[in-house]
Amino acid sequence: MANNRCQFEPKMPKKTLCRGVVYRIPALIYIGDQKILAFAEKRTTSDDTSTVALEMKTGEVNKNESTHEVTIEWSDLKPVKEAHLDGYRPMNPCPVYEKTSKTLFLFFICVEGKVQEYWQISNGHNKARLCYIKSNDVGQNWSEVTDLTDKLDEIEQWATFAVGPGHGLQMESGRLIVPLYAYYVSDKSPYALCLYSDDQGNRWTLGNKLEKQSCECEMAEVFDDTGNSVIYCNARSPEGQRVEAVSENEGDGFMTLRSTKKLVETGGGCHGSVVSFPAQSEGAHAVHNKWLLFIHPTNRHKRVNLGVYLNKSPRNPKAWSKPWIINHGPSGYSDLAYIDDGWFVCLMECGEKSEIEQIAFEVFSYSDLKHCTDA
Repeated sequence: MANNRCQFEPKMPKKTLCRGVVYRIPALIYIGDQKILAFAEKRTTSDDTSTVALEMKTGEVNKNESTHEVTIEWSDLKPVKEAHLDGYRPMNPCPVYEKTSKTLFLFFICVEGKVQEYWQISNGHNKARLCYIKSNDVGQNWSEVTDLTDKLDEIEQWATFAVGPGHGLQMESGRLIVPLYAYYVSDKSPYALCLYSDDQGNRWTLGNKLEKQSCECEMAEVFDDTGNSVIYCNARSPEGQRVEAVSENEGDGFMTLRSTKKLVETGGGCHGSVVSFPAQSEGAHAVHNKWLLFIHPTNRHKRVNLGVYLNKSPRNPKAWSKPWIINHGPSGYSDLAYIDDGWFVCLMECGEKSEIEQIAFEVFSYSDLKHCTDA
């Protein structure tokens, strides 16, 4: 794999967003008007059970036309105090933005006390709650928590579950989609699926699970040659390569794509991120033609060397490019956002000795990326 990696370096180096105590599980969303938001879990240790709060930063995207550079001015880090249930710890931030009402939803789970995911799976006893808060002023103020757990009968079949982590999406039809995964009591195995809303987030419905075992996931909307919408899902897997699936019914059900082993999984698995973006000048042949960008550690055995992959034919798993390494060394969970005009932002767990030393951000362009892809 190493011989296939591009060594081209981004024009703008990564910068630290959060460090000091342990920050993990980054989530990122661009809502337009040069506004971007970043979220993460604040923990006391590396252990999942030590999460104490979700924290956030808001950012202002600045594009310099003369130097062709993009920078982000970030606010101070602050806790999202409303993302809380007494006796529970908040985890897995997953933002999604409803453009018509200009409402930002922050989905997350709340897990009782110090209960571990493994205990829930082994005992078939769910201790997680499906929650969200919302904001109409770019995260300056948030609503009280809405708990959907008891409103969705399917959750009774689950040993435990989580949203995302990472961003959700709004389809061009207006449907809101929140990616999630659940361990089923019946076979103690995980499957990815989605939660969706067709009325600007007032009512929520669960879609059908993927056919293949799959875990933490993200989704993106693309279009086929006739302009029909397709939801693409990329999920963590215990089987050595990523699980890819597509939905032709807006996320209600998915068909698994045949693996080509181009997107390898890392060790016991690691979260990855995917976004769609307008096809760039070369090869663009339709108004709704979109490409995919995927980011994930590229090493088969450990979380190192974060790589970006490009796919210009989203329904074809063979079309993925070789990875462009944007972070050498320890690299963990990440999240991507497309910020228009061929520019992207990535949040990443990274460090010198361990991938959980900090969360950093990287800004790069498609012109950077195309030096290193063969798609």
